[in-house]
Amino acid sequence: MVGGNTAINLDVERASAHDRNVIIPVILAVVFVILALLLRALVAPILLIATVVLSFGAALGVSSLVINNVFNFGGADTSFPLFVFVFLVALGIDYNIFLMTRVREEARRHGSRRGALIGLAATGGVITSAGVVLAGTFAVLGTLPITFLAELGFAVAFGVLLDSIIVRSVLVTALNLDLGSRVWWPSRLARVAEPEANLAGELETVSAGIE
Repeated sequence: MVGGNTAINLDVERASAHDRNVIIPVILAVVFVILALLLRALVAPILLIATVVLSFGAALGVSSLVINNVFNFGGADTSFPLFVFVFLVALGIDYNIFLMTRVREEARRHGSRRGALIGLAATGGVITSAGVVLAGTFAVLGTLPITFLAELGFAVAFGVLLDSIIVRSVLVTALNLDLGSRVWWPSRLARVAEPEANLAGELETVSAGIE
């Protein structure tokens, strides 16, 4: 009943807020179900989703600072957070799936803590390389003379690098080491006793392997 740019912008903002409130929970629920079926656990999917959401929040915050203070843009489109979320969750969960499926395989043979280190060493180079290539691809969008694509390209590129280099190799692995076999609850793997291990020595071995 009201026309003009102000009314149009208000309608777009409300539609974007509605989309975020509906799509984000649906995506997280679907991802949780897939991870639970794949990993046969409940704790691991929750941790993986939490790390991806944390990575998304960090990427969004850094992107806001860069957009306002470096790019000097007037702001971001109302649909910007949703697009960044969809891309980063899809890509971040992919990397975590690659890591955790290998960790689960190794945990069945060597225990959860040692399996986490072996899985990181085995998948580290591949995941990091894929993340760098993908981040470079999205960063190209930042060179286009379209504000929304430039903002989206930077946010996704930064988020992919953050997720593939720091979140996967440091945060997810640290949580695996802290929780041990409990990360696989309630599967049978959660009830397997951890073998005695020298984690300090194993960390040095894994670090040497990654290098």
